[in-house]
Amino acid sequence: MTIVGWAQIALVLAIIVAAAVPLGRYIAAVARGRVTWLGAMETLFYRAGGIDPARGQDWKGYGLSMLAANAAGFVLLFAVLRLQGMLPLNPLGLDGMSSWLAFNTAVSFVTNTNWQAYSGEVAASYLSQMAGLAVQNFLSASTGIALALAVSRAFARGGVKELGNFWADFTRVTLYVLLPLTLVLGTAFVALGIPQTFASYVTATTLEGAEQVIPLGPAAFQIAIKHLGTNGGGFFGVNSLHPFEGPDAIATALQIWGQAIIPFALCLTFGRIVGDIRQGRALLAVMIGFVVLATAAIYAAEAAGNPLLTALGVDPAMGNMEGKDLRFGLPLVALFTATTTGASCGAVNAMFDSFTPLGGLIPMFLIQLGEVLPGGVGSGLYGMLVFALLAVFVAGLMVGRTPEYLGKKVQAREIKLAMLAVLILPTTILGFTAVSLVLPAAVSSIQDGGPHGLSEMLYAYTSAAGNNGSAFGGLTSDTPWMNVTLGIAMLLGRFAYVVPVLAIAGSLAAKAKAPESAGTFPTHGPLFAGLLAGVILILGGLQFLPSLTLGPIAEHFVMLAGKTF
Repeated sequence: MTIVGWAQIALVLAIIVAAAVPLGRYIAAVARGRVTWLGAMETLFYRAGGIDPARGQDWKGYGLSMLAANAAGFVLLFAVLRLQGMLPLNPLGLDGMSSWLAFNTAVSFVTNTNWQAYSGEVAASYLSQMAGLAVQNFLSASTGIALALAVSRAFARGGVKELGNFWADFTRVTLYVLLPLTLVLGTAFVALGIPQTFASYVTATTLEGAEQVIPLGPAAFQIAIKHLGTNGGGFFGVNSLHPFEGPDAIATALQIWGQAIIPFALCLTFGRIVGDIRQGRALLAVMIGFVVLATAAIYAAEAAGNPLLTALGVDPAMGNMEGKDLRFGLPLVALFTATTTGASCGAVNAMFDSFTPLGGLIPMFLIQLGEVLPGGVGSGLYGMLVFALLAVFVAGLMVGRTPEYLGKKVQAREIKLAMLAVLILPTTILGFTAVSLVLPAAVSSIQDGGPHGLSEMLYAYTSAAGNNGSAFGGLTSDTPWMNVTLGIAMLLGRFAYVVPVLAIAGSLAAKAKAPESAGTFPTHGPLFAGLLAGVILILGGLQFLPSLTLGPIAEHFVMLAGKTF
């Protein structure tokens, strides 16, 4: 680790936080319907869908609308992927995906996971990329932000049943937040050299005289929304490690900015919606703290290098550069990895399969903590609020008072629903991993032996259930078993989680807001932030520590003993 490296990390984080402040204010204005510069287009959508944006919905109505929108998105995307061989904008003449792969991919993009059991260059046509995958990049992100706004209103209102109108939130977020940001960031990517073209692939002759096919396509704007929407699905197979997706360090820094800016900003949006910006700052402080600690841990682990390579004469000052691009260096790799796995993005600019065991442990652990640090767009905020309710419940037990959060009494119903939501992740991850490790059809997908092979399988279900989408590498995932079970894990991680969260929001919105008293536990200061961080660590750490011990931790000690996998 170097001072210059830390300066790079600090500069990128500072730019993200600086931009999050005005963006958080802007999203709050969008949530209140005060942004209308595309009012004619917005009204057109409402009329076409027969929607009254002023008509509020309770949590059940809001949730059913959300599920209906996403079910329609799944059906349409599945059809596009299966039929792409008969559709236009397919210069390579690619066939439609198999039913198993189309199911997995459609579920993946609808749930904002963007797990890819295929390589974009050889599996998806230009039409599938744009009209299928890119559209879902917008809509899945809009769904997450809309849900976060609905949950935020539950804490701001008292004695009401309505959480807002899903269709209005969904439309406004797409029009006023995601589209403008994508236009700006996508234009910047085009200027930096990322392709945006309908031209077919180019065949070039290398210096050795061999032919090389260079993939092209309408990539720049899809890459922009994949980061802004914390989607992560790469246009090219190796994602942001591809020279067309990550042409230089500036593009990489912009991608880091893109995948963290909205999750950070939504914390401040929450503070404005509830009328106390300090509440949002406390949540943001916890998120930033974990990102910095995770970045430091990854940076230190990879800078320490692999002692087995050092023994073969590799310069230890280089650190572990296997699977990484020399143009980015370890600082931007560490920050990119921490934000992409903490932010439920899934884009990668390095191969986790080549990380040191402890370096690979950190991104896996960030996802297992609940994808709230900072989490996906929207899902990070409402996931963090679930942990906030558990934190005030713990505080209430300590002092013998009924817990409150922002004037709302947190009672048995809310805590039961919160625990139901929190338990979805470990049940899905550990359950599917355990079954897969004893089934020959699943075990055959593992590339490496020993604890590293266990990490490959554990990371796959962690990434799927956490709606992250990044891959540890080495695992053959395009099989019927992996496609179906990973798809089910994605659905559970997204929708089985959000339904109890909406139920909590509905319950809290109906409660009157109690005035603060001398015994009210303040939820905007360092004490609450520390308690919240502790609850997140304990719930995540205790549930996954045994599996992590058998995987990356065991591999670390085996590596020190002179063996690798």
